[in-house]
Amino acid sequence: MGSEKITEDTTTTAPAKDVPALVKKIGRTTYIVRVHFSKTSRETMSDKIKRMLKNEIRQM
Repeated sequence: MGSEKITEDTTTTAPAKDVPALVKKIGRTTYIVRVHFSKTSRETMSDKIKRMLKNEIRQM
């Protein structure tokens, strides 16, 4: 991780499905990350972040 060149994050839209994507170039590799949300989920984004933070704190 020391010598890789990290470029700016760019948000773009995939033309076929209109799904938002995060595109990140690290060195000569381009990563495309798409997100999706469950329509049946009962957990809010705030609840999920709080749960993840609590789990992270437990591991310390």
